[in-house]
Parts: sequence; structure tokens; C-alpha cells
Amino acid sequence: MSWDRDIIAAMPLPHTPADILIGALDQALKSIASASLPARPSPAAGLPEPELTAAERRLSGALMRVNHAGEIAAQALYYGQAALARSAATRRQLLAAADEERDHLAWCRDRLHDLGARPSLLGPAWFIGGFAAGMLAASLDDRTSFGFVAETERQVEAHLKDHLERLPPADSPSRAILAQMATDELRHGEAALSAGGTALPQATQRGMSLGGEILRRIAYSL
Repeated sequence: MSWDRDIIAAMPLPHTPADILIGALDQALKSIASASLPARPSPAAGLPEPELTAAERRLSGALMRVNHAGEIAAQALYYGQAALARSAATRRQLLAAADEERDHLAWCRDRLHDLGARPSLLGPAWFIGGFAAGMLAASLDDRTSFGFVAETERQVEAHLKDHLERLPPADSPSRAILAQMATDELRHGEAALSAGGTALPQATQRGMSLGGEILRRIAYSL
């Protein structure tokens, strides 16, 4: 039986290390093998494919590869946090956000295909890093875990806005996807704060920003 989000949500607390490892492996395989299916249609659905120059297509492909890599890490982050959540309510909220991140993952994957671009070659590394970060945040307490979500989403929203400025003006499908992703990320961050998320130390915020920048720089070409 697949250890999916419904099984995670139904499991009693706490999980054993074996439970966590099996769940991480199952979700990693789905994310990296592009087996995740979206619950919502892509914002790019129905939009005509733009006429892009070769350079514009390469730029859009590189930017969407970065976003796809980020969504692999986001899936892992939320599942890592859910696995060690202190309460069932916290786990449910994290998994609800993970569902929307799964949509983002599929949308970015499909857009990469349309652009003739490949995903990052380091998908397993992005998943492992995200899952470890999620478990670390959740191992402290739920308020810190939600604070980690809020800060992550704040940084991701800023990153998405930067990509919206850098995308070729004619690439309306990619723009539609990133705009909806930014809206979802803002809502996730607000929900995390409403759930009691606490502000993280400045040093932690800077470390998270550095980690995100490393992912973006590497995934742009790899």
C-alpha cells in the first residue's frame, strides 16, 4: 500500500523512524519520477503557446526548472514537518498545503515539457534537503514549525516575483503558473502565522535565504 497523505493523516502520533523513512521514500519517488497528479487544472491550460526565440525559450526553461526543483523541496519540507507534527490539526494543515504544492510541482513539470526543457538532475538531493529541513523544524515544536513555513513562503513569494520580472514578456503560460503559485504561497504563509507560527531568529532566516539561493543557482543549469 502506498504511504500517501491520507495514510499519514490517519496515523497515530508519534511515528516511528521506520514510518518516517518509508513515507519519505514513497513521496520522493512520486515527486522525482513525476508521478504526482494535480488536483487543480494548470493556470496555463487553454493559453496559446507563445512564439519565443531560442534564447527566450532557454531562459523560460531554466527559470521553470528552478521552480520545479523548488517544488520538489517544498513537497519534502511539508512531509518532513507533517511526519513529526505534535498534533493532528497541525499535520492536517501541513498536508493541505502540501496538496497545493503538489499542484505546483505538476504544473511546472508540464510547462518544462512544453518548453522542451528538462528538470533538474539533482531532484533526489532537493528532496532529501527539504525533508531534513522539515524534520528539523518540526522536531522543536509546532509553533516553530509554522514559523518556518511562514518564513519559507515569504522568501518563495519574493523569488516568484523576481522570476515573473525575468520571464520573457510573451511567455504568458509560465507567467500564469507563477502568478497562481505566488498567490498560494502567500496564503500558506498567512495560514501558518494564524496557526501560531513564531518569528525565526535573523540568523535562521539568513541561513534559509542562503539555502534557497544555492538551490536556485545550481538548478538553473543542473
